[in-house]
Amino acid sequence: MARATDLAPRLDGLVRLVAAEFVAEVCSVYVMRPGEILELVATEGLRPEAVHRTRLRVGEGIVGTAAAEARPLNLPDAQNHPAFAYRPETGEEPFASMLAVPVLRGAEVLGVIAVQNRAPRRYAEDEVEALETVGMLLAEMLHGARSASAEVALSLPGSMARHFEGVGLTPGIVMGPVLRHGRRAAPRAVLAEDPEAELRRLTAATEAMQRAVDALLEGPARAAGQEPREVLEAYRLIAADQGWLGRIAAVVRDGLTAEAAVERVLAELRARMRQVADPYLRERLADIEDLAGRLIDHLGGTAPEPAQGEGFILIARRVGPAELLDYHARGLAGLVLEEGSPTAHATIIARALAVPLLAGCRGATDSAVPGEHAVLDADEGRLVLRPDAEIVAGYTAALAARAARRATEAGYRDVEPRTRDGVRLTVMINAGLLMDLPQLAETGADGIGLFRTEIAWLARGGLPELETEEALYRDVLAAAGDKPVIFRTIDLGGDKLLPGFSHAEEENPALGWRSLRIGLDRPAMLRRQLRAMLAAAAGRRLLVMFPMVTTVEELRAAKSLLEAERRAAERRGAAPAEVRAGAMLEVPALVWQLPALLEEAAFLSIGSNDLTQFLFAADRGNPRLAGRYDFLSAPVLDLLEQVGAAAAAAGVPVGLCGEAAARPLEALAVFGVGIDQVSVPAAAVPAVKAMVRSLDLAAFRTFLANLRRSARGGASLRADIAAYARDHGIATE
Repeated sequence: MARATDLAPRLDGLVRLVAAEFVAEVCSVYVMRPGEILELVATEGLRPEAVHRTRLRVGEGIVGTAAAEARPLNLPDAQNHPAFAYRPETGEEPFASMLAVPVLRGAEVLGVIAVQNRAPRRYAEDEVEALETVGMLLAEMLHGARSASAEVALSLPGSMARHFEGVGLTPGIVMGPVLRHGRRAAPRAVLAEDPEAELRRLTAATEAMQRAVDALLEGPARAAGQEPREVLEAYRLIAADQGWLGRIAAVVRDGLTAEAAVERVLAELRARMRQVADPYLRERLADIEDLAGRLIDHLGGTAPEPAQGEGFILIARRVGPAELLDYHARGLAGLVLEEGSPTAHATIIARALAVPLLAGCRGATDSAVPGEHAVLDADEGRLVLRPDAEIVAGYTAALAARAARRATEAGYRDVEPRTRDGVRLTVMINAGLLMDLPQLAETGADGIGLFRTEIAWLARGGLPELETEEALYRDVLAAAGDKPVIFRTIDLGGDKLLPGFSHAEEENPALGWRSLRIGLDRPAMLRRQLRAMLAAAAGRRLLVMFPMVTTVEELRAAKSLLEAERRAAERRGAAPAEVRAGAMLEVPALVWQLPALLEEAAFLSIGSNDLTQFLFAADRGNPRLAGRYDFLSAPVLDLLEQVGAAAAAAGVPVGLCGEAAARPLEALAVFGVGIDQVSVPAAAVPAVKAMVRSLDLAAFRTFLANLRRSARGGASLRADIAAYARDHGIATE
């Protein structure tokens, strides 16, 4: 096979050899074609005329399912499996048992190799591992055969712009050359000549890797702040975990080289992680890939790509926290991930480093050409590869204008958000980590209108000790000084899950067991958090806000837990001077319970993100729906006005928190319907203040009321509001 120059005879020889060694009546190889089609390219035992004729989509049949799930399927009676897809041209009717193994090169599925027998049987574990080893060798054959055509394919679109949409997890706009975070070179040898020597190499490399992680904790992580350090502490635990490291050693004892064993175990973990429902645990795959790559480096593998100089944009499927710190030291300006979430370790590190981050850009890694130019706009959720001159000129001008505007906005730190007609409005910040707290003084905001308490839990990877949590809240209150802080209780569930936290898979997690529902069903956990808040606020005022309240009864139940803990704190002589409990209005059902709600809540905060997605039944994380429903439409503004008017009549303060008010045009509309308080990301405070200082609020409210009366259905009012702002010199750009 090695001497053959053409791939076809090599594959024919491979299937004959494997069939003979496995005592299998069939061995077949399917290769991935464009469009996610698996084509039968070689077989021993099936009809020869099926070669190049039989094709399966990824996810279709046993072979397609093995490719889709990137894991072996070991079936004693394949034809009665629900996924079986009958192909009459193959003549496979007599065969019962089947073992299908994906051909993996890193995270990429290049094809599937399968063996079949007439007798029903489940293939032994050593047979599965042997076929996986064959798959690793086959992956290098297939990759080498297609490398020339792949280079041609990459060169074809070299002058064509490619646009990708995603979700901005850390704001910012950057332009620069692309660096693709790819898989390290495949191991030069797969089978070990001396397993004991390989084990010694593995032990030495593991120890070196763990020392390097310790050094990282004392260097870049310490400089980045407390939260990144906590992320890397969790990362260090994974680096020392004997589960995956012990599995690598076992594979080496079975005859693979140390490098090949790392790749084998990583492929197994990828397959298992794809089946895990818990998003937090799935995101740990990036940490393990990071560590596996470092382990290969210490084994003597290929070193990472050289430094690119300042200002490169990293594009990756996933990236680990330590890798991200390494890239930052080499000049990282922006980050694009195909996979990622607000709670991923890479996101927390990127936020700490103020690196613009865009997630959810499927296909960007394969489309990116290292060294070519790109535009990353995390504010609008957009990536442009190979942008044309007009796009570059437009963003260059926009960045220059933004820099000039921010220089002007910096002067608003010590200026009140007071309108031209003398109305004092309130602009607060959203926070969730200690690193956010200096921004309160830097922006001159009126307080913290939303402190997301669960973010520290997620960064740590579990529930903190009671003393640690109490210290966090005490630090937040100390940093705020006399300014108010609204602590939101745990908002877990949906896409924010803790490892080890029992949570069944749900079809619609955003509508499922989350937020206050978890707190009321697990009152000990909620009471523990309330106890930490009360202790931290001893002698001060404490503002507690409960998220995703759906009924007034839920708010009453939550308040009763708070009151019980307050009385206990009072008995200990460490109670706050004042405790006020409020609710987030995110579920539209609460609008029809306003009279009773306003009797129970000391204050209300409208959560614009969830409220808008529930109001329009539109997933806010889905890029396809991003432009379909507008916050500046009549239904949203009508609802906000109704809530604001009812709260004002009852004497209950009401504000709006969420991403909507971070944009000055949206904040203008919120103030226009009668809500006088917003809480926004700290970076948005100067722009919102600048808008307020240029606004005649009474005149705008009159205009907006007339505009809404003339609006039809759910039409967006954005263009009309923007035109008014331009005509009247209101700073919304």
